[in-house]
Amino acid sequence: MRETIPFHPASGPDAGPEMPPSVPTGTVMELWRAPLLEAAEARFDDWMAMLHARYDECLESLTDEHMAFEATFISTEADGSRWMYHLQVRGAGSRGLDLTKGIDAAHEAWARSTKHRGWEVLEPRLFLCPPQVRDALCAAAGADLLPTGALPDSSHRGQPPSGE
Repeated sequence: MRETIPFHPASGPDAGPEMPPSVPTGTVMELWRAPLLEAAEARFDDWMAMLHARYDECLESLTDEHMAFEATFISTEADGSRWMYHLQVRGAGSRGLDLTKGIDAAHEAWARSTKHRGWEVLEPRLFLCPPQVRDALCAAAGADLLPTGALPDSSHRGQPPSGE
């Protein structure tokens, strides 16, 4: 019998790591992971199907969230457990989901019923993309509104996405 991979969710508002110097000022690059609840793989697929079905609503919410990019992955780990991974680039001042909006509330509800509460933080080491992509990400994140060096170091940390 294989040992279960332990889950150590981050805690506190400064739980995220410092950003490497290649991450544009005013943005945060994050990769988080969490195990799915027992026998929740089909529920995870239903959650992603809901997001695909409501894709236009999801796109509309990105601006208010200062979210430039999001991607979600699933992985079968060595112990056979299923973990979801969430990659995002956002503005440092993002407040995340707005639970007064239908799509955000639905997204949060699916997260709570599908994955373990909290997220483990993976530490970023490099941000690399062509300048035109970097500029587009910064603009989408609202980072183009922030002068270089305007944020204190503590503001350039990752924050767990919603879906406790």
